[in-house]
Amino acid sequence: MYDWETRLANRDNNRVVRPLDWGLDWAQSWPCTNGFHSGQSDPENTICALNQRILANSDQFFSYQTPSDFPLESGVSGLPRSNSRVLKDARYLLFTSPVSTPHPQNNTVHARWFPAPGRRAVVVLPQWNADAQSHNGLCRIFNLLGISALRLSLPYHDLRKPAEIERADYAVSANIGRTIDAARQAVIDVRCCLDWLEAHGYSHLGIVGTSLGSCYAFIASAHDPRLAVCAFNHASTYFADVVWTGQSTRHIRTGIESDIDLERLRQAWLAISPMSYFDQFSRYPKRSLVTYATYDLTFPPELSRQIIAEFRRRKLSHEVRKMPCGHYSSGENPFKYLDAYYLASFLRRGFAAD
Repeated sequence: MYDWETRLANRDNNRVVRPLDWGLDWAQSWPCTNGFHSGQSDPENTICALNQRILANSDQFFSYQTPSDFPLESGVSGLPRSNSRVLKDARYLLFTSPVSTPHPQNNTVHARWFPAPGRRAVVVLPQWNADAQSHNGLCRIFNLLGISALRLSLPYHDLRKPAEIERADYAVSANIGRTIDAARQAVIDVRCCLDWLEAHGYSHLGIVGTSLGSCYAFIASAHDPRLAVCAFNHASTYFADVVWTGQSTRHIRTGIESDIDLERLRQAWLAISPMSYFDQFSRYPKRSLVTYATYDLTFPPELSRQIIAEFRRRKLSHEVRKMPCGHYSSGENPFKYLDAYYLASFLRRGFAAD
């Protein structure tokens, strides 16, 4: 299984090694930075101090103004003509992200709409580097259960990816500040999707996040009481631990490990780590599912078990499903069907309890 997992991970040969960049320029627009200097003389201490301020004011950090433009487009209207894989009968919710970045493509949010009868809906967040087709089949399975789905394109992914990059490198990279900003944008984009769903009569709302999407989903759930049914598909503890130990991010570690160690990186990315937000998550009643894979070389299983232990310690309502595969192989036959079964059956039970 480890050999298979490694072969699947090594199919991608376009990973780029980049040096450490504290990315303090990205912090200029954050709502928690008032009174902070640029920190160029000591960027590490500055970014760590900003993390502490964010944690103390996380509701403010993830606050936003609901966009005024929420068109639901059919076909390829408003989408890049070069994206030939976009189906002509697809419908997309388009809106301007409240988080503005220097990349125009990334500032328009695309969420593919899979409607079903009823008032139940989930926001679906795929994995890092997912293409525009990823998780569409899962959304159709949810539709069979009477659950509508908005499949969100993550920041810097597929339709939102700037032309100069081949992979979604701007979402997770050696640039500390930009990675934080991308996570903030993802969480806020999720909440905007909830606004649209609520405005259209959907009163029972949930979220499904996979891998990086699971991280974003947890933080969004911790800051939005409307998310009552939450599935964290491949869950982990600290953002830095996954980057440092994971197979998928070994190129990031290669570029930064001469300038920083794991403990220091953990402090620099505390503000985008699920373990930092259990107090906020515990504020609201939720039903949660945590899945993990026994042979995962990207989200090491011990990190997933630490998340589960925290759910148990706090006596939070949750279910656990363990898959006998790895991170990449969970998307291959036969394990993708097992994973889909776990997610779909949990949503059916979770919404039935409302």
